[in-house]
Amino acid sequence: RQLTKRREERTQEQSILRTISLLSLSQPNMSGETLASTIKPSSETTSGTGRNNGNSNKADDFAVKVKPEFVLTERSPVLTPEKPINTVTPVSSDNGNSNDRRNNKKSRRGQNKKRPRDAKIAQADKVCLAIVRGEECPFGADKCKYNHDLKEILDNRPEDIHGIDGYLKEEGCPAWRLRGYCDFGVMCRLGSCHINMSTGQNLRKTSDECKSDASKDDDNNTETEASQPKVQLAIGHQNDIKNVISRDTMVKLRKSTYPFVCKRHFEVAKEKQRQKEDAKVKEMNEEAPKAVDADREHLTATEAKSVGDATTPALPLKERKLIDFRNKVYIAPLTTVGNLPFRRIMKQFGADITCGEMALADQLLQGKASEWALLKRHPSEDVFGVQIAAGHADQYTRIAEVLTNEEGFEIDFVDMNLGCPIDLVCEKGAGASLMLREKKLRGSVEGLTKVLNCPVTIKMRTGWDEKKNFAHNLVPSIQKWGIEGIGAFMIHGRSRLQRYSRLADWDYIAQVASSQSSDYPKIPVIGNGDIFSYNDYEETILKRVGEGGDTDNMLLPTAMLGRGALIKPWLPTEIKERRHWDISATERLDMLKDFVRYGLEHYGSDQQGVNNTRRFLLEWLSFLHRYVPVGMLEVLPQQMNHRPPQNMCGRNDLETLMLSKNCADWIKISEMLLGPVPEDFQFVPKHKANSY
Repeated sequence: RQLTKRREERTQEQSILRTISLLSLSQPNMSGETLASTIKPSSETTSGTGRNNGNSNKADDFAVKVKPEFVLTERSPVLTPEKPINTVTPVSSDNGNSNDRRNNKKSRRGQNKKRPRDAKIAQADKVCLAIVRGEECPFGADKCKYNHDLKEILDNRPEDIHGIDGYLKEEGCPAWRLRGYCDFGVMCRLGSCHINMSTGQNLRKTSDECKSDASKDDDNNTETEASQPKVQLAIGHQNDIKNVISRDTMVKLRKSTYPFVCKRHFEVAKEKQRQKEDAKVKEMNEEAPKAVDADREHLTATEAKSVGDATTPALPLKERKLIDFRNKVYIAPLTTVGNLPFRRIMKQFGADITCGEMALADQLLQGKASEWALLKRHPSEDVFGVQIAAGHADQYTRIAEVLTNEEGFEIDFVDMNLGCPIDLVCEKGAGASLMLREKKLRGSVEGLTKVLNCPVTIKMRTGWDEKKNFAHNLVPSIQKWGIEGIGAFMIHGRSRLQRYSRLADWDYIAQVASSQSSDYPKIPVIGNGDIFSYNDYEETILKRVGEGGDTDNMLLPTAMLGRGALIKPWLPTEIKERRHWDISATERLDMLKDFVRYGLEHYGSDQQGVNNTRRFLLEWLSFLHRYVPVGMLEVLPQQMNHRPPQNMCGRNDLETLMLSKNCADWIKISEMLLGPVPEDFQFVPKHKANSY
């Protein structure tokens, strides 16, 4: 009976949802009334928290204080009905064993490793790029694994994606608009502007046409900036992406033929073992001529010197560029979601310093293209750094050699990752586990600073366990090494085992900032954790900078943003203007449109590029939904560790949709921007992100 009743309720909800078109979702209701407002607010909520009176006060303390009229008794009909959760738990063979419970708790954190992935596009469904360029295929039609039949591709080609209000159709293919030629030809999902639909020929603009279009885009952007200085439209033209590694270097890395100066740690161990064997041979051959012994001693001394300098290659010295982090908004490295299109959005909202996603040194040294793509830089990123995670000093040094030798690379600083809590990274000796290996850490810092001509920053946590923090001991130790080139320490106010749960310990960050000795040059300290408004920045950072006239306090007035930037990308503007921005749902939708534009420019406008843009958009929406608009709050500002009520409605249907925690509603938003998804499409966020 319960199942039948549930099916009937679901059918009624679906019939209501059919009456709502995607177009209407983007149009705010001028009267302020929405379909969600037909449901009465809950009369059992206290202080607008959306929780029942029976709940404890402790739970209410960590709930977002929302005005009662925006808290409903049941789920809004604007949203997709949630699927029933399977409450049946597998029977454990350990009969309540504590180890089994510990493993179940561990499985609930970290990544969703078995999440659904996009189906791979068959090679036969792709067009040979030589045919797209109008050239003859070097492999021939019989041996080439790609399709050569343009007519067949045209017949099966899906309709161009238009986006809500047809904004993508109006702008057309980004490559055609920016460069006058699209490499994808008939495979482009916005290609009606540059494809001859009768023959499948890929058209090309002349240089004069490209210059004319670029000047029009510049004029349009100038008008936009004058009318909307904060929420800007996409840039009309751009230079080439920077930090693109050459094909020759990639081949050498993959074939292990790159001419590294630094030796691997196991090669050094073999050298030392051979020296010991030579020493034994020398003792056994005491009757040999003294001249031979002298030559052998000279050779051994030379080899020992080369082994000692294995992690610090003698490359030409260069002038080191300095960076002033004070009074800047710095967007921290964010795995998966801190991609290039997202960083362009952050630059629009006033971010001063950006950093690429964490890149693993072993993957870079193997020539993995997907890993080197994390180091790419957009021209709008005027101060840009890259973050590297490695478990050995020789890996850091070798990466520094490649970055220094590669032409066209522009990097303002290199960030050492000593904070990643992921098990896969820590098991390799990288991330937070490198904090526990002081000898390897010193070799890593020395190797980087002696090769690079840019500052090196060290991002770390408070320690391994919050009960035994040791960053206040590690920072002075690094200071006493006397290594030049360290630009700053960046302290995340949580331990490795905490990951992202509970509040960041800013008192301990201030303690670390005051722990350095006056006998050595002091290194600036930047704090990180839970900055979610300009109030947080002023109360947690500015009040602790030089607190009480303490000259030993090296804490900088720098706003380093992590999850706060994911949930509120306009946070840099709020900090700089000292205000709470009640940004509208339409402005947030315009922001997502810009992200889609940037994604199609960066990942490509073919089906694979559309899929990648959609995936990264959905990953970002898994954080964006946590934001509760300022106009709906009873108490300002919203805190990072506060959870929104279960059933909320916005001031219009689009705002209600953006508040949803359901993946199906995020997919609906992506369909508004990138067109419909396949029937079997599913999405599960990469990061479980359960921490508040």
